[in-house]
Amino acid sequence: MTNRIGSFSRRDALRGFGALAVPLMLGAAPAALARAAASPLKGVIRVCGSRQMGNLMAEWAKGFARLHPGVAFDVDLKGTSTGQFALQQGTADLALSARRAFDYEQYGIYRRSVLMTTEVAVATGSHDQIGKSAALAVFVHRDNPIAGLSVEQLDRIFGSQRAGGWGTMVWDTGVARGPEQNIRTWGQLGLTGEWADAPIVPYGPAGLHPGGQSFFQQRVMGGADLFNEATREYADRNAMVADMINDRFGIGYGSLGYARPGVRAIPIADGSNRAFVALTRKSVADRSYPLTRSAYIYAAPDSAAGDAAMMEPRLLAFLQYALSPAGQRLVAPTGFNPLPATMAAEQAARIQEKPQVYRVDE
Repeated sequence: MTNRIGSFSRRDALRGFGALAVPLMLGAAPAALARAAASPLKGVIRVCGSRQMGNLMAEWAKGFARLHPGVAFDVDLKGTSTGQFALQQGTADLALSARRAFDYEQYGIYRRSVLMTTEVAVATGSHDQIGKSAALAVFVHRDNPIAGLSVEQLDRIFGSQRAGGWGTMVWDTGVARGPEQNIRTWGQLGLTGEWADAPIVPYGPAGLHPGGQSFFQQRVMGGADLFNEATREYADRNAMVADMINDRFGIGYGSLGYARPGVRAIPIADGSNRAFVALTRKSVADRSYPLTRSAYIYAAPDSAAGDAAMMEPRLLAFLQYALSPAGQRLVAPTGFNPLPATMAAEQAARIQEKPQVYRVDE
């Protein structure tokens, strides 16, 4: 998808959006408006990456153009991984990503400057829209009486014994565990009767290894890449759920958008002593559901010479706008959820800091 938002003039940017101009301007902080008037920004912001974030980017670009008419956008969206490559090559200023970037995708910049790309969470994912950084639902057969599971129990079901897992560019032995912690029958989870000795049959997507770490691996398995040996892998999530409908002992995960009659999504707890939380629009929006995901924008942390560098003013101003109340009000109509106000403020503060060298031997 190629969407040349930025090669537009201010007139083009505003065409058809006059009704939105007043509320956007009113939504901006007075101090921000004063700064914009005192020191106008100019130039082009080149954007590559996720097609799924295209509509959201378009709304942000139009709103930002009203505050800073001297800034244009050149947007060329061909997929998340292409955005990371464009940052490395210096052909993009910002990379949109509907998932967290894989470590290996950042290696080009890391090799150049010993810095990781600047990661900014800009939206919460959808609770059920496939492709919109959707939260992960955990499905079981409709006959399964399990009330819910903790994140730790999911690890013990889907994972296996391991020597460690991958953190950010670092092998973390703190997540190592032995085979005695594996959960392989429903009886180990407290089910009785016909379920007591029934084997758990895990269903999941095809593995991303070598080098890739899915959200499930990061959030549930501590970055480990050793799965339950009985896992049935599917490239097609629809096919996965269709097979689960005929498997009373199965358990799998995927977007709630894949749910079908015959399976149900179970509540998840973020710890053994915490309450189960059902996957709903509200629990994802407030991020109380443990398997809620984010959408991101990445920026290069260095100069062309490989030195740590503060973000250029026009990029910083744009990201601050996207994280502002005015920018976050544009999120929901595009299928994502706005960030909680405290999280948006934390992200806005982080991007004003100078990037720090990231050494894997420390």
